[in-house]
Amino acid sequence: MQIERNPSSSWTATLTNTRTPPPIMVNGNLKFRVATPEDAARLQPLVRSAYRGEESRKGWTTEADLLTGERIDVAGLTAKITAPDGVVLIATVDEDEDDKPLSCCELCRRGDDLAYFGLFVVDPRRQAGGIGRRVLAYAEDYCRREWGARRLEMQVIWTRRELIEWYVRRGYRVTGETRPFPYSELENDVALRDDLHFQVLEKGLQTAAATKGI
Repeated sequence: MQIERNPSSSWTATLTNTRTPPPIMVNGNLKFRVATPEDAARLQPLVRSAYRGEESRKGWTTEADLLTGERIDVAGLTAKITAPDGVVLIATVDEDEDDKPLSCCELCRRGDDLAYFGLFVVDPRRQAGGIGRRVLAYAEDYCRREWGARRLEMQVIWTRRELIEWYVRRGYRVTGETRPFPYSELENDVALRDDLHFQVLEKGLQTAAATKGI
């Protein structure tokens, strides 16, 4: 893998896979870097394609049945990229001369030993091929290496059972904590349900090396 950087409750679910067509496999290695403001306009269509609209239904991270809209606009992405206590990581295919983003995620530092993981995107045409697992593992290592984080948390809409189960297989646990869905703060979306809330998941990063291959 080539790396670049710029200056308690239990959960069980039955996982079904009805995705079509099959994912496009990536033969080359992934390349990682920290996003800059110039990347925002390129990342926004990728984020939307994974979460919103008919394109997102090609993958299994779609929220098209829960919300409509853009998910985030260029200004919102720029704010995340330039946040003083966070970064947006981009993954590309090593052989791609255009350096087209294939995946991204947001990381935020929250205290001395806690980091937050969000805005996780993999091109829906290339999901289910192991890319997400590799990006998540790199994000965990980044938080541990750069910030000394010992815990990584995330929040997932409670209806996303397949996604929660995927994180559980990566070593995360459902903490039992819930957080309200920010209906009043929606700017680029319209909620299609009125019962949404987040479930909080957490992983101890000191054990990340033992769970990367799960």
